[in-house]
Amino acid sequence: MRLNVVLRYMGLMLLLNAGFMLLSACISLFNNFDTGFYPLLLSFLLTSVLGVFPLIFVPKGEQISTKEGYGIVVGSWLAACMAGMMPYMLWGGEFSLINAWFESVSGYTTTGSTILNDVEALPNGMMFWRSATHWLGGVGVVMFALVVLPASGAQNKMKLSHMELSSMAKDNYRYKTQKILHILLVVYVGLTFVQTVLLRIAGMDWFDAVNNSFSTIATGGFSTKNLSIAYYNNVWIEIIITLFMAVSGLHFGLIFATLTGKGNNVFRSEVSRYYLLSLLVGGSVTAFALWADNTYPTFLMSLRYGLFQIVSVASTTGFATADSSVWPGLAIMMIILFSMQCACAGSTAGGIKCDRVLLSFKAIKAQILQLQHPNAIIRVKMNGMIQDNNIVNRAVLFIFFYIMFVVAGVIIITMFGVDLMTSFGVTIASMGNVGPGLGEVGSLDNYHMLPAGVKFICTVLMLLGRLELFGFIQLFLIKWWK
Repeated sequence: MRLNVVLRYMGLMLLLNAGFMLLSACISLFNNFDTGFYPLLLSFLLTSVLGVFPLIFVPKGEQISTKEGYGIVVGSWLAACMAGMMPYMLWGGEFSLINAWFESVSGYTTTGSTILNDVEALPNGMMFWRSATHWLGGVGVVMFALVVLPASGAQNKMKLSHMELSSMAKDNYRYKTQKILHILLVVYVGLTFVQTVLLRIAGMDWFDAVNNSFSTIATGGFSTKNLSIAYYNNVWIEIIITLFMAVSGLHFGLIFATLTGKGNNVFRSEVSRYYLLSLLVGGSVTAFALWADNTYPTFLMSLRYGLFQIVSVASTTGFATADSSVWPGLAIMMIILFSMQCACAGSTAGGIKCDRVLLSFKAIKAQILQLQHPNAIIRVKMNGMIQDNNIVNRAVLFIFFYIMFVVAGVIIITMFGVDLMTSFGVTIASMGNVGPGLGEVGSLDNYHMLPAGVKFICTVLMLLGRLELFGFIQLFLIKWWK
């Protein structure tokens, strides 16, 4: 693997991040040089230098190998997270070294967990930068850069996009690589713009509308208020955000196909139908549990809070309108289930993904039928297409490894003295890039009180979840490749 080639592409990613740092500094400038201006400006200068430096040594147009592709993707994520912590470190406040790293990784991986006790103490420039890390990470630092910044050749774009995209996501993209990149960007920017306008009409100011839209479409969850969306206590704002959280959990390629009248759209996709139906069923069951427990006086009010929270965790956004830690057991169980399943491949969500869950259900059904009819040839189908056994096996294997990492994470975190419920909540929230967990890290709490070692473990789990386990692990196994 040629390290200089990897560093060149990492430099391009850093330049993209530097551009958003400059934009954030401009927002500080227009807010009377708030305290975020100089940290953001200095971070912009340092990141720009680090980004430009590797470009001097590698000529444009070199083809990359598969090993180098993995190195670029994982290296770019790590470099972005390290660069992203600079504004926090320079600003100070609650941002120690580990806290700045945690906040940066949480932002880029669109997890939305925070160590801040007082989000509203951040100046506007820093708050915008915090939301911008979500927006960059949501569509993927690498994918975004391949569109916005110059890349060297179609083959390189294909290799990098295939390593950045989930293997399950590729099946629904029936376009060339360049077209996929533009679809991602058009849908991403379009949804952000529409939601921003609607939130402004519903009562938010422009700054809050932009920041919360960044977090919603990226399925991140960083809010501009300590109480998250509960601060606004506005039904229309909650409806708009619920709708866009649900849409952002769909495959972006299918969203594009639906809007352009293509046949392969949301309504014809088994996975999309399963995802949307599961949200309705999960929200209704949660609402019934809240109503039966007298948590809220009416079923309609229970539905308002229950559906919002289920869509929030299922899409891995992590916004909150209520303190779910005091909810009854059935409601909490629904939150746990949706925090692990999450949304669709090809979206900005993390977790196991509906695609793999549905495929595993079909594989179980096929196996039962095979036992009943040993001589029959039973095929697993999804969206009317026969699924190769390798695809089914990979989906089942992924779920197995995912659960193993969750178990390992819970065991390790409890060794730091964290109670079992909080350890479990922290692990599934970090692995699934969900944000809020259980116990002491509930929907209206934060991660500030956790030991430094636990915070670092959380960031590893976030990166594992965002890069879908194998993408992150592959980098450390490259020397054994043949």
